[in-house]
Amino acid sequence: MPCEGCMGRDNVSTGATMEFLLLGFSELLRLRVLLFLVFLVIHLITLAGNMMIFLAVVMEPSRPPMLLFLCQLSAIELCYTLVIVPKALLSLVAAEGSTISFLGCAAQMLLFVALGGAECFLLAAMSYDRYVAICQPLRYAALMSQGLCLRLALACALGASAVALTLTVAVFRLPFCQPRHIDHFFCDVPAMLHVACTQSYGAELPLLAACVLLLLLPFLLILASYVCIATDLLRIASPAGRGKAFCTCISHLAITLLHYGCATFIYIRPKSSYSPARDKVVSLVYTNITPLMYPLIYSWRNKEIRGVLRKMLRRKKIAQVN
Repeated sequence: MPCEGCMGRDNVSTGATMEFLLLGFSELLRLRVLLFLVFLVIHLITLAGNMMIFLAVVMEPSRPPMLLFLCQLSAIELCYTLVIVPKALLSLVAAEGSTISFLGCAAQMLLFVALGGAECFLLAAMSYDRYVAICQPLRYAALMSQGLCLRLALACALGASAVALTLTVAVFRLPFCQPRHIDHFFCDVPAMLHVACTQSYGAELPLLAACVLLLLLPFLLILASYVCIATDLLRIASPAGRGKAFCTCISHLAITLLHYGCATFIYIRPKSSYSPARDKVVSLVYTNITPLMYPLIYSWRNKEIRGVLRKMLRRKKIAQVN
């Protein structure tokens, strides 16, 4: 049964004026200045790194499929940080947390889930690209055309947006208890379910369905691609050849493990095991450290990205000289 102070169906009628309080890291008052500076530096480095990769790929005339996927991945990470980090920084400035409107909270959740889902689908598309490159190298140019890559990118965005919209509508139709305090630094799904005035497990079904579509399905596709890749690599007689082929997958594997490790910990578990302090730490890694690591991993391991970045810097130097 709903608790006392629940708004019930008034969610719909008062949504324009309703507000939530994001508590953020209000319990760490003495560390607020330090945390603000650390998050700000990480945010700026993340923006600079992903923007550099995005611009470098856009300015490159000949773009292989993997570069197109990396361009979309960088765009997703840029949007991630812009959706989440500014409100997190604001919650550090305000000693008692920061307020967010009902519609603002819903929009933040919608964008966050859509971007996260698009990234999951995109990682699956990138694993297919690696499968074709290693297992069918002679047909790579024919199979992985630029048109197919663009269609895959569009399908990733539309599919994730549809699931995110359905999940957000389902969550914000729930009644919320008074006071509407969210012990988090953004409107994440588990945090919102925690303040909902319902004891029914039916409230968790939309999240479970979204996890199946956005996490489990892409993960199975990635797993199938790497099983085929591993089977093909075992047929290569030369250890050097196997190592060279495997090196092309290291960056994608590292990002996949980072993304799915955090997402699985946060979302695939019952509401009863929710821990605000623990979830905030994992979400901090998921929304701040992971986007920072992506450009570093791909710039370090990917020869194509390094070549494109060198070309961009060379063009900049020539322009400065002229």
